[in-house]
Amino acid sequence: MKFSIRNGHLVDPANQVDGVRDLYVADGYVVGVGKAPDGFTADREIDAGGQVVCPGLVDLSVRLREPGQEHKATIASELDAAVSSGITSVCCQPDTKPVLDNPAVAELIHQRALNNDLCRILPLAALTQGLAGQTLTDMNALKEIGCIGVSNANADMNNAEVLRRALEYASSCNLTVHLFCEDPCLKNDGVVHEGALGTRLGLPGIPATAETLSVSRALLLACQTGARVHLSRITCAGSIDLIARARDHGLPVSADTGICHLHLNDTEVDNFNTQCHLDPPLRTETDRLALLQALSDGVIQAICSDHQPHDNDAKAAPFSLSEPGASTIEHLLGLVMKLVREEYLTLVDAIAALTHHPAAIVMPDLGRLDVDRPADVCIFHPGKTFTIDRRSMISAGKNTPFDGWELPATVTHTLIDGRLVYTVD
Repeated sequence: MKFSIRNGHLVDPANQVDGVRDLYVADGYVVGVGKAPDGFTADREIDAGGQVVCPGLVDLSVRLREPGQEHKATIASELDAAVSSGITSVCCQPDTKPVLDNPAVAELIHQRALNNDLCRILPLAALTQGLAGQTLTDMNALKEIGCIGVSNANADMNNAEVLRRALEYASSCNLTVHLFCEDPCLKNDGVVHEGALGTRLGLPGIPATAETLSVSRALLLACQTGARVHLSRITCAGSIDLIARARDHGLPVSADTGICHLHLNDTEVDNFNTQCHLDPPLRTETDRLALLQALSDGVIQAICSDHQPHDNDAKAAPFSLSEPGASTIEHLLGLVMKLVREEYLTLVDAIAALTHHPAAIVMPDLGRLDVDRPADVCIFHPGKTFTIDRRSMISAGKNTPFDGWELPATVTHTLIDGRLVYTVD
């Protein structure tokens, strides 16, 4: 199908485009920017006047809960939620049941994604068998079946020798290692940031050093092995300093942070609000502001949803016994645009952190709209506000700390490979 997307404000950071341009799509690819190719006749014209047209969003950390936890969510429900936020590619973490540590599980996810025919799934394979942190997976076989990187999700990688060998093996397979950095011994049984509020509430804390110590180890091993390392869901100012120094020395390391940590701080857990029980935990306001500055400075390249949908019972328990995580995928764009409205980020930097930069980490063909690239397109109205109502969320997980928030930016169209998969028309 051929689309003509007219009069929109095209923001394509990869190609340094930021202005009114028409976009032309045919046979799944972008075929013209600013000017239609000779003889082009659209099957459908979309008037994007007053709206922003940008590449489809790439989300680097998502739990789809399928296979194994369909009582929380399914691939179908979460991909529906994703495309409603202009997300066209998601990296699913390997902590499914069974764990994504063999080609059979990867093929199962691939087939279910094809059956739903919506958002593109980019699976992260397990770094170790069963995520146990001991025996390496067959990374080469997992790459051949379509896994775009390896991760141990939130599971412990306490053995530095195993991590070193894992980085060496991943490097030999030309795979990026996505590391969640949290020292399990320092974390212990913690459920909130270690600070005054946690002490007052009587909740065990997780110190910032649980992250910074693990980041230090990851950077040293990345330097030794030459592996490409992506640090996932960074929360602390101290980690930012370490990453900045490593990048200044030419280390091939990238980083992202979760959307919750850009809006919320540790005071949100007051009154034992389990919707704000997250892993990693919410940190201080100083850390939150440091994360925003790091995005502006390019030390942190990407923003992810860190989407973790849960059933209602998972959040109904006492705080320490509740399950951590928030359902954020369908509000990712709106929450980022709120940061733009509050002038923490420019529009171009915000779009880059959701498109070009995460795509560069996992699949460089995505996250850009130059000719002959896949036509993954998000069109949104930057001035059309909406209010989050957890009861009407598309995601099967209604566990959001943002219930009742008013957000700018409503997605009106999402195209994936030139197919219109979501529209509010």
